Amino acid sequence: MKEAIYTFSFLGLDYPTLWFLVVGGLFSGYAILDGFDLGAGAWHLFFKKDKNRRIALNAVGPVWDGNEVWLVIGGGALFAGFPILYASMFSAMYIPFMLFLAFLIFRAVSIEFRSKENMKWWRNLWDISYSVSSAMLAILLGVVMGNVLQGIDIGPNYEFTGHWLNFINPYSVMVGITTLALFMMHGAIYLVMKTEGKLYEKLKGLLRNSIIFFVVSYVIVTMYTLIFIPHLSDRFRNSPELFIVPILAFLSIANVPRLATKGKYLQAFIFSALTVSLLLVLVAIELYPVLVISTIDPQYNITIYNAASSQKALGIMLTISAIGGPLVLLYTWFVYRTFWGKVKMDETSY
Repeated sequence: MKEAIYTFSFLGLDYPTLWFLVVGGLFSGYAILDGFDLGAGAWHLFFKKDKNRRIALNAVGPVWDGNEVWLVIGGGALFAGFPILYASMFSAMYIPFMLFLAFLIFRAVSIEFRSKENMKWWRNLWDISYSVSSAMLAILLGVVMGNVLQGIDIGPNYEFTGHWLNFINPYSVMVGITTLALFMMHGAIYLVMKTEGKLYEKLKGLLRNSIIFFVVSYVIVTMYTLIFIPHLSDRFRNSPELFIVPILAFLSIANVPRLATKGKYLQAFIFSALTVSLLLVLVAIELYPVLVISTIDPQYNITIYNAASSQKALGIMLTISAIGGPLVLLYTWFVYRTFWGKVKMDETSY
C-alpha cells in the first residue's frame, strides 16, 4: 500500500495529512476573505443610487484583489501537493472551472472599468456585470463542493468517465445556493460595518433577509444530505466525539443574528467567518482521508495518499509554507488595518 511509504511525520501527522491541512487552511482563508466581497458584490444591484453603489464598491476596493491571492496560493498548493487530484478534478469540473475563471475576469474588469466613464448606461452595464459575476462565483464554488461531497464518476487511473454536464445535479445546485446565501450574509455584515447613514439602515434590513435566506438553505441542504447522502455522516456515527464540530457550527450560526440584533457587527462578522471555517472543517471530517469519492467503485477513490506528491517534495513544501504562511497573514493584517473604518469618498474612489 502506498500509505506505508509515508513514514515521516510531524506532531504525529504524516506529510500527506499535514499538506491536507495546509490546503484546507488556504481555501478556508479564501472562503472567509473573498466570501464577504463576493457577497457584497451579489448585493450590488439592490442599491439604486450611484453614490451607494460607489460606497459599496469602495468598501471592498482596497482588499478584493488581495483576497484572491489566497485562491492562487491554494490552487498552487493543491497542484503541488496532490497533482492527481488536480488533474482529475479539472477533467471532471472543466466547465465550472472555466466559467469560474471567466467570471473572475469579468468581476475584476467591472470593478476597474465602472468609474472610467460617467455615462449612466456604462456604469449600469458594469454594475450588472459585477453583481452577476460575484453571485455566480459563489454559486460555482458551491457547485464544485457539492460534487466533491456526493462523489464523481472517477474510474481506472483516476480518470473522469462521466458526462461533461454531470456537475449539474440537484445536490450541487442546492449547495451552490447555500454558498451564495452564506456569502451574502457574510458580505452584508461587512458592508454594514463599512457604511453609515441611509445605506447603513438599508443594509441592516438586507442583513436580516440574508440570515433567513442562509438558515433556510442550510437546513434544506443538511436534511437532504442526511437522507440521501448518508455516507457523509458515517464518521460522526463512528466517532461521537466529533459531534462537537457540528454543534459549534450551529452555535456559531445562531450567534450571527443574536449579535446583529444588538448592533455588534464586528462580533457578528467574526462568527460569520467562524461559520465558514467550521462548515469547511465539517467537509474535511466527512471526507478524510478521501479527497474525491468515486461513484463507480471505492477502489478508485482519490485519497491524500494515492494523490500525493513524493514525501521529499511534501517535506520541502511544508518548510516553505511554514516560512511564507506567516508573511501572507502579516500582509493581510496590514492591509485590513490600514483601511479599517467607514468608507470615505474622495477623488481616488471608484
